[in-house]
Amino acid sequence: MSKKLTSRASDYSKWYNELVVKADLAENSAVRGCMVIKPYGYAIWEKMKAELDKMFKETGHQNAYFPLFVPKSLFEAEEKNAEGFAKECAVVTHYRLQNDPDNPGKLRVDPEARLEEELVVRPTSEAIIWNTYRNWIQSYRDLPLLINQWANVVRWEMRTRLFLRTAEFLWQEGHTAHETKKEAVAEAEQMNNVYATFAEKFMAIPVIQGLKTESERFAGAVETYCIEALMQDGKALQAGTSHFLGQNFAKAFDVKFANKEGKQDYVWATSWGVSTRLMGALIMTHSDDNGLVLPPSLAPNQVVIVPIYKSEEDLSAITEVANSIMSDLRVKNISVKFDGRTTHRPGAKFAQHELQGVPLRIAIGPKDLANGTVELARRDTLTKEIVALDSLNDKVEVLLNEIQETLFNKALKFRDNHTTEVDTFEEFKEVLETKTGFISAHWDGTNETEDKIKELTKATIRCIPLESNEEDGVCVYSGKPSKRRVLFAKAY
Repeated sequence: MSKKLTSRASDYSKWYNELVVKADLAENSAVRGCMVIKPYGYAIWEKMKAELDKMFKETGHQNAYFPLFVPKSLFEAEEKNAEGFAKECAVVTHYRLQNDPDNPGKLRVDPEARLEEELVVRPTSEAIIWNTYRNWIQSYRDLPLLINQWANVVRWEMRTRLFLRTAEFLWQEGHTAHETKKEAVAEAEQMNNVYATFAEKFMAIPVIQGLKTESERFAGAVETYCIEALMQDGKALQAGTSHFLGQNFAKAFDVKFANKEGKQDYVWATSWGVSTRLMGALIMTHSDDNGLVLPPSLAPNQVVIVPIYKSEEDLSAITEVANSIMSDLRVKNISVKFDGRTTHRPGAKFAQHELQGVPLRIAIGPKDLANGTVELARRDTLTKEIVALDSLNDKVEVLLNEIQETLFNKALKFRDNHTTEVDTFEEFKEVLETKTGFISAHWDGTNETEDKIKELTKATIRCIPLESNEEDGVCVYSGKPSKRRVLFAKAY
């Protein structure tokens, strides 16, 4: 298969799809709308998972696991949540297959093995978790209950794209219970901050924290906090959400506790989550026409060493030096790989590691050994330099930090350059079609106006930025009074 990618400028969607497959991140499976995450792609997800898990535990959360199947009656208990996800649910109705008498060698569903109650394959776990919490929470002494689970969920999407929207995907979902409204709101805000910190510090993706409008909130939530990122094609991507659920789920599942005065009260709740959609965000924020560009914090291999040799003696000598380099770098907790494959020429190895976004590449040949140097190449800038062996370790450490910072600043500059304030609907439409990106505009706060703008332009309100100040103005569409600007964009 050719490694050359379609250019982003000619067809961004095709470029993305080709890159995911050619960089060995994932591929479509035999199950419609589902993906196989390949080892290299899963290694990136594992690094994301490890960093997030550490951050969750540092904020007092524990991991648990709950069933994949949700009895239909439980799923229906919180009405808004059930209605919000109903169209995406896969449902189990039978528990056994049998030989098909009309088609030898084939199987059919056993009509006698119908379940007494149908089971929903979880699209999200609020129902099964809150039914469980009813048994775990009796008193204020049991609160706060801070639980996270790493799991898979199923949402039967009709239009799918690897990582961005698949029928089954991996994620984490936190579900917490609190004594007071104030504590629950603080929890929802804290976890949104955790997501923002992770996106910016580890993914090198600048994000805007905000609130979703009523129509865009999570089904069953009182308030939904979010982080929004801007991709290279000018479309927005919701990278994470954190929900203040009020007492809605506690009332639906009768989760009460005895407060300090001895009276019964319903707990206050949150839920929050990010998914393998973050992989799509990572790809579309930094990568180029040559392939992946990975921030060092999440690269499976931060450094790769490629030997260039003609004889076995050359390879042996280079390998000895490479082993020494690897030992020194690993002491600094830098992940490094020696690509000693004899089945590939150096040029092919260079192309593969460039395609897969390895931040730094070290090439060593016989002349380098003689001179006590190596060739060091950066993936983000595609630049090369000759570095003395005795200064290599410090140089690598400095460059990895520089690459991480450079990627963030480049993405931030792009976002800032593609965030435009407009005051008229004509300006709104022009920017959307010619410049793209985030559009900051006044909105009258009504669902009718929000829906009409979406119908006319396909742009949605991505969020009401938390840092936005009140500002008298008029709605960009209706001309009615408005107190603040919101962010619109076309989105994934």
